[in-house]
This record gives sequence, structure tokens and C-alpha cells, in this order.
Amino acid sequence: MGKLLFGDFVNAVSDFFDIIDEERDFLKNTGIFNASFEELAERNKRLFFDVAHNYDKSFANPEYAVKTLGEECGSIISAFYAEMRSVIGFVYEGDNEEIELRRGMLQALRDALKLAESGGKMPDPSHLKELFSNTVKGYTERASLKKVSSLVNPDNTFLTDILMKSDLEDLRYLYAYGEYISANELKIAEYLNSLSDEKLNKMADTYTEGYIRGFELTGKDLSKKKTVDIRYNIGFERMMRRAVDNFEKIGLRPIIYRAASSVLYNASIFKVGVQSTSCNRQYEYDHKDDKALFFDWDYVNLKLSAMENAFEKYKEEARGYAGPAVVETFGKPDFAPVIKPECVQMLAEQNELSVEYKSRLGILQRQYILEEERSFTIIAFPMPEIKSCLPDASDSGFSKFFDEVIAVNTLDYQMYRDIQATMIETLNKADYCIVRGMNGNKTDIRVELCKLKNPEKETIFENCVADVNIPVGEVFTSPVLKGTSGILNVSRVFLNGLEYKNLTIEFKDGMIESYSCDNFDSEDKNRNFINENVLYRHKSLPMGEFAIGTNTTAYTMARKYNISGKLPILIAEKTGPHFAVGDTCYSHAEDIAVFNPDGKEIVARDNEISILRKSKDAKNAYFNCHTDITIPYDELGELSAVTKDGSVINIIKNGRFVLPGTEELNDALKN
Repeated sequence: MGKLLFGDFVNAVSDFFDIIDEERDFLKNTGIFNASFEELAERNKRLFFDVAHNYDKSFANPEYAVKTLGEECGSIISAFYAEMRSVIGFVYEGDNEEIELRRGMLQALRDALKLAESGGKMPDPSHLKELFSNTVKGYTERASLKKVSSLVNPDNTFLTDILMKSDLEDLRYLYAYGEYISANELKIAEYLNSLSDEKLNKMADTYTEGYIRGFELTGKDLSKKKTVDIRYNIGFERMMRRAVDNFEKIGLRPIIYRAASSVLYNASIFKVGVQSTSCNRQYEYDHKDDKALFFDWDYVNLKLSAMENAFEKYKEEARGYAGPAVVETFGKPDFAPVIKPECVQMLAEQNELSVEYKSRLGILQRQYILEEERSFTIIAFPMPEIKSCLPDASDSGFSKFFDEVIAVNTLDYQMYRDIQATMIETLNKADYCIVRGMNGNKTDIRVELCKLKNPEKETIFENCVADVNIPVGEVFTSPVLKGTSGILNVSRVFLNGLEYKNLTIEFKDGMIESYSCDNFDSEDKNRNFINENVLYRHKSLPMGEFAIGTNTTAYTMARKYNISGKLPILIAEKTGPHFAVGDTCYSHAEDIAVFNPDGKEIVARDNEISILRKSKDAKNAYFNCHTDITIPYDELGELSAVTKDGSVINIIKNGRFVLPGTEELNDALKN
């Protein structure tokens, strides 16, 4: 039995490498722009076919691998294959070292399977884990150098050249990335090509101006920076080319890198970098913990040492790094992952180690990329796949919706600035806030606020006016943890692309006390799902942010098109009050003075956890995560400010703004 099944696996992976070799020859001898569009589409389909169209019978699927290769070894062998498949992007970059590394993994695995078969027994799973671990650890130094170089060195121009030198009217350029190209990428590229220069420039200019404004409002000197980290979805090249031109006019060179698909480069279901539509989100979820095969103290110490050496080599480039400028996309079909017991699983001690590793890596990185000198911006646009959710699923229907998103992203920030200033004036008088749900929402929570020492010069809430977080529309603060207690509930929410049904989190003195959702048929599965993807395996997290979203235009748009669940958190957080679990919005930059447009300093930058950075417990000051959870207006019964004398001032009542001076926000809700 084993001989036949392992032979099938070896043959399948060998066939994959045959395709890789053939693709490498094609790129070298023929090239993208000497082939027809149809041939390129067929080649792209062939590269990703096993995961995109054959997953039920693919060895990349841990469930199938365990079924056919055995419970003890199947999941490990599936992880090997997933890592080998990460070679596709490297083929297009011409990185033969990465190709041969994974070919070596195949040979080592083949030898181990052959040896076991010759002895008439199953392979030793501990030996297979050792093979995987030895490969990763042996390559850690070089992988770390490449990782840091890709982040801070603008001379890595493979992707930049595609963006800036391609004929964007010739959509064959999309296949030059070496990423999965779906109808999404083709259609959004076609759509952006159809837009007028005026509209296209408005999109790009809003994005780059927000980035620049983020530096100006925080008093950071952008002129001493040399590079900007540009992240986008393939298909947005026409907008991004204009953005790069804008950045280069102020002296910033683009840094562009692909989202990692290799466990050696910290692949994650939360992608960072240039990316395309996932060929299979379940596949990515199934392999999110493959690092468990090698993740131990030896690896952590080796990796941290290698990363320090890499940052030291590129320290000048790191000091010139200005921060990320991100274009997010939305419109993906709903995705509720299947939790498979056959997948490689992280052990409890590995989860704890992972938390510590991320903390130590963050400290290391901030020694070279100074938080007090960098900034960022994020803007979001829809992808064509959202058409299936729109009342009018035609191309013209998508065009109208896209125009409304542009309108939301370019709202009059001065109007919002003034209305939000009125709101902040009231909130500055408050001792705490009360937030309660309605229409079945069980939220009932008290949020303790910072106490001002000099109200004439200080403020509790930041007035967010479309700089780093586009669009406009929120005021936010770091709540005082002690006294912040109660229940946060939302009927349905999407966080980092994952759906949560009836998400409920209970806080006690600002810390998560318990949590649940209704996604799965067992309480343990629901808790584990939240722990992995919201708490990021921490035992608890603080409430790092309390905010009041004011963008009723975005809320109305979402209801008009019935796509509330599709909105990215960037827009969704502006459509009601929201609470972030994790670090504060000022994480690692609490000592930098920040001011509102009225000149008042925002003093609520710390909480009882982040202030630990100044104590012997500094390692416990940060969690390196921040997840916003929004209560939509139609689930919001009350948001009130309570003063020291017990007076209650209603800001929102039954989903409407009732504080004098804010009523104009309700105009959009009447439509």
C-alpha cells in the first residue's frame, strides 16, 4: 500500500517540477511578450491547477494527504509539497538558488520515503520533521538577508520594472509577476484602463497626499526619507504608476515586493506586499501553521541573530525607509474556513514562543526603522468579484459602485474635521462613555477615559481627517483599562477576511476575559478560531482603542448595495463605534507628541499595558497586533458621555447622531 501511495506523491511532485523547469525555459527562451495572451493564460492555469482546481485530490491538501499517505506522515508530507509550490514566483524572478533549495527538499524527502519502503515500513515522522527543520534552519541566514533586503532596498527592481515599464494596455504584462491571475486581475486592469486621467489621478493623488499629510500632522520630517513601501493588488498598475511618479517627485523611490508564499519567508494568510486573488483560501488556511515543524528555541534564536545581521548590513537603507503606502481591495466571496484536524498544528508552547518571537523581532526591527520617523497610509477599492453581490451585477453597475467608493475616499475632510471637533469638545468633559446595543445586539460596556490636566491645551480623542487612514470619519482614543468593563457583541463581522458570527467579547478592567462566536458546532472550535485569528494566540489582549466612526456616507453606501460584510475594516471602522483589541494606535510611538488640527495635544496615547515599556516588564508592553471590531449604527442603541457629576450627554441614540452640532451626519442616513 505504502509503496504505491508514496510513489504517487513523488510522481505528482516530480511532475510539478517538470512544469517549473519548462516554465523556466519558456521565460528564458521565449518570454512573456513573445507569447500569445491565450498561451500565457493556459500556462498560468497549469502552474496553479493542482491547488486551484484539483485540491480535493491534491497532496497539497492535508486531508487528502493523510487519507492516502497515513495519519503520521501525511500532514508533514503535505507541508513539504506546499513549500515546494512556493517556488513559482522565484521562477519568474530567475532566482535559481530558491528553485534548487526546494528541489533539494524533494530529493531528501524522496530518499527518506524510498529508504522506509525498502525496509517495508512507514517513514519515521520525526525524521521527516527533522529534514524539514534542517532545510529551514540551514537557509535562515540567507533567507533573512533576502527578507530585509526586499523590505528596505529599492534596488530590488523586478516588480518595480513590471509596474513602471510595461505597456499597461497590453494585459499580457499581468502574467509577468508569476502570481495567480484570475478574472479579477484582468477585469480590474481593464476597468482602470477605461477611466479618464482625471478620475485615475484623483484616486492616486488622494492616496499619496494622505501619505504626505500623515507626516505633516505628526511633525515627522519626510524630507530625510528615501524610500516608500508600496503594496497593492495586481491589476491596479495604472493607479500605482501615477502614485510612484508622485512619490518620486518628493524624493521617494518605490520598494515593491511580493507577498510571501514560503514558510521560509513567514508566509501568512494575512498577506503583505504585492498580491493577487488567492487561488484557494482554504489551502492557505490549511498551511498557516506549517512552521510548527521547525519552530523551537533553536530556530528563534537563530532567526533573530540572522535578522539582526541582515538589518545591520542594510542599516542605511533601513533609516531611509519612510513606511508603507497600502492599497487594499475588497469584495471577496464569504470565506468560513474548514478547520481540519489533519493539518500541522502549533503546540501550546509553540504558540507562547511565537508571541515572544514576534515581540523580540519587533523590538529588533524598531532599532533600525525608527517608529518616531516613519508613517503610513491605507486606502481601499473594490475588486470586480464584488459584482455578484451588487443589485446591478453588470459592468455599469460595478462602475457606479466604484465611483461611490471614490466619492467616499475623497469626502470633504474639513467638514468632518469641524463636526468631529464638536464631538471631541464634549468627550473631553467625560469621565467615561457608555455603549449599548439594540436590535438583538448585546453590547453593554463602560469605557473609562483619560483625565485631562490642562483642557485648554490637551485633548483625549484624536480627530482623524483622512491622512494615514483613508477615508475620513472617526475620533479615537486609548481608553483607560481599569474600569473599562462589559460586553462587546456584533451579529456579523469580517476581520482580516474571516467571517465571525455573533462575535462576543467580555472585558474586565480593559482586558479580554472571555470570548465566543457561532461559527462552528463546538465551543472549543469557536474559541480556538478567535484565539488564533483575533487574539493571535495571546491569552488575553487589552482594549487598545475606542473610537466613534462618523462616516455615515460609507455606511449608507454599504446598506444601499447590501455589502456591509464586504467592506474592509478600513472603511467599516468608520461606520459606527469600534473597539480595537491589542496595542494602541500609538504603539511604539507614545512618546511622540501628536496634535489635533486645533493645536491641542492628544495625551491619551498610553494605557496601563503600553506604559510598561518604561519598567522592568518592558517585554510585556506590546502585543504586536491591533484588530478593530465595529458595531454598525443599526445595532447601536446608545453611545453617551458621562461627566464627573453623573450627567449623561447622548452622542448617538438609536443609530442617529443627536449631539448638537453633529446632526448633519444624519443627512446621509436619510437616503
